[in-house]
Amino acid sequence: MGFEVDSANFQIENLVIVGSGPAGYTAAIYAGRANLQPTLITGLELGGIPGGQLMTTTFVENFPGFPNGVMGPELMDLMKAQAVRWGTYLIEEDATSIDLLKHPFSLKVGNLSIKTNSLIIATGARANRLGLINEDKFWNRGISACAICDGSTPQFRKENLAVIGGGDSACEEADYLTKFGSYVHLLVRSRNLKACAALQERVASNSLIKVHFEKELIDVEGDHWLKNLIVKNVKTGEIESLDVRGLFYAIGHTPNNELFKGQLSFDAKGYIKTEPGRPETSIEGVFVAGDVADSEWRQGVTAASSGCKAALSTERWLAKRKLYKLIIREKSINGTDINDLDDQIQLSNENNFQSDALWQKGSYALRRLYHESSKPLLIIYTASECGPCHVLKPQLKRVLNELEGRAQGVEIDIQNDEEISRQAGITGTPTVQLFKNKSLIKEWKGVKQKSQFREEIIKALAN
Repeated sequence: MGFEVDSANFQIENLVIVGSGPAGYTAAIYAGRANLQPTLITGLELGGIPGGQLMTTTFVENFPGFPNGVMGPELMDLMKAQAVRWGTYLIEEDATSIDLLKHPFSLKVGNLSIKTNSLIIATGARANRLGLINEDKFWNRGISACAICDGSTPQFRKENLAVIGGGDSACEEADYLTKFGSYVHLLVRSRNLKACAALQERVASNSLIKVHFEKELIDVEGDHWLKNLIVKNVKTGEIESLDVRGLFYAIGHTPNNELFKGQLSFDAKGYIKTEPGRPETSIEGVFVAGDVADSEWRQGVTAASSGCKAALSTERWLAKRKLYKLIIREKSINGTDINDLDDQIQLSNENNFQSDALWQKGSYALRRLYHESSKPLLIIYTASECGPCHVLKPQLKRVLNELEGRAQGVEIDIQNDEEISRQAGITGTPTVQLFKNKSLIKEWKGVKQKSQFREEIIKALAN
């Protein structure tokens, strides 16, 4: 399919990449090295978090070059740093609309309007839900789609928990949850596990995991917190109740294709359609990489390789049509700096505490600022292995920098400060609370737009 040319005179990008993760960042690395000066829209809330599904996993043990494994969020941080090094222009927001029916292509990203000669789609896929009757009632009150993000919260420690699914992710999450002394029921609808042999062996050798084959979750029960699972034996129809305090989903993903409906061709499962092994879509100049076009393999390394192919194909396409031009930038729109990837702040204590510091860590700083500071106080509750926390912390730091010291921030690691996290009622990470004069003004769960935090702080300053 060709395209209709829009001849209006706009500043036009060589290449925009929509989506991060292994596919998006690898495409950016290759495009940057080809001097295309790519713009990468990382995403923020829609369809998952920047960095993709590896941001919600623990050790990645099968990515080449890491013989001892690497944490998923760390791997994404490294890829992001490499993309930035080669000139990638990051915009850490969601693309809200994309027009592919006229060339150059048009995108809306926050308050920005962007036009580009070529596009690489790397929007990935998002975790599925079950649609239980009481699912929404207990979401973040016992139910989660990310054991890695939420499993270390106080409410789940040394409790009976459950994981739904039989693949690699389900087995990995079940094993991870036992790290905190929990007993885990692994509910598998089929007669066997689909996970790789290594993970099946890990589950089988873990005395804190019980696998329930041919079991289907019907609904959940509780009061203010999850207490029971209603489970049906798919073979006999027998119903039973499991006493659990936490339920984690690992039941597959749906491609993030909403922005392209009515424009691109999809396969029967909703994945963007391409020729086998090729990155070209049904629209000339639009290429695809990663899980949004891959219903079979869905691995970090296959996503990365598809990002490479998409970038190389884009470079050739632009060169053939003589659409490439030199683009010189001063800085990223959102002020992204490679130094944001480093986090060298030490835990606060009596000796290093600073009453006017923008960002500090630990319970000592929290107690001092809570009782002594009259400024708005942002408290972010994190976990060391929480990928969304990696995404949100730089955003909050930028907000505080923009406000030039009129507000302060404290980071609390829920594993190190378990009692404080329990008292604060934290049920998952990241959780952000805004206080002023010891009063809770606002609470957010998960990754949110930077503007939400800024607007609430400014309101607090005015009162």
